[in-house]
Amino acid sequence: MMKKKEMPEEELSARRQLALEVIDRLKKEYPDAACTLDYAHAWQLLVSVRLAAQCTDARVNIVVEDLFAQYPNVAALAAAEPEEIEAIVKPCGLGRSKARDISACMRVLRDKYDCQVPTTFEELLELPGVGRKSANLIMGDVFGKPAIVTDTHCIRLSNRIGLVDNVKEPQKVEMALWKIIPPEEGSDLCHRFVLHGRAVCDARKPACSRCCLAEICRTAQQAAEQAAE
Repeated sequence: MMKKKEMPEEELSARRQLALEVIDRLKKEYPDAACTLDYAHAWQLLVSVRLAAQCTDARVNIVVEDLFAQYPNVAALAAAEPEEIEAIVKPCGLGRSKARDISACMRVLRDKYDCQVPTTFEELLELPGVGRKSANLIMGDVFGKPAIVTDTHCIRLSNRIGLVDNVKEPQKVEMALWKIIPPEEGSDLCHRFVLHGRAVCDARKPACSRCCLAEICRTAQQAAEQAAE
């Protein structure tokens, strides 16, 4: 198998500088960077992030109010049958598979971790229904560890800005960003990507004319050049 060619250090350095400028501008635009899923405990965030797949955070926040009221802790939710969970979370879509994963995950927390959420990335990945995106979210938001959450906003903005080149696979984007983003900035930057993606850098029609990144964004610059021709 041919070994993938490493990016030249000069180009890597340029992307690091670009990343720092993006971080600085988004900090000024969105000073309060926080997860848009409501939770009071780590296990609740695990549940919510699973429900958020192909569903808006706003809807998830509404649905989990009933779920957490009926099942107020890990033990209670672990004791529930998947069908009982599904009846509540169905409005989030994919109710059966999400309920099955939530049930299995809570039972692992109960039986293996004394109803606590494990604190290592590797252990989180072993939980039912938990992938890299969810594990990174928990590591960053709950435990304050370096994390990069490659959701659709992060992937879209990273490509448009020029932090990565036409990379769509979440793990590949994550690995590329780790090389250019200071570890302590990753979690908050990803939250700001979500805010900016919703407010300005829309998937279908980005509002480049009012974007704080327009001067340094590759896509915005290309659009400006084409308009000037």
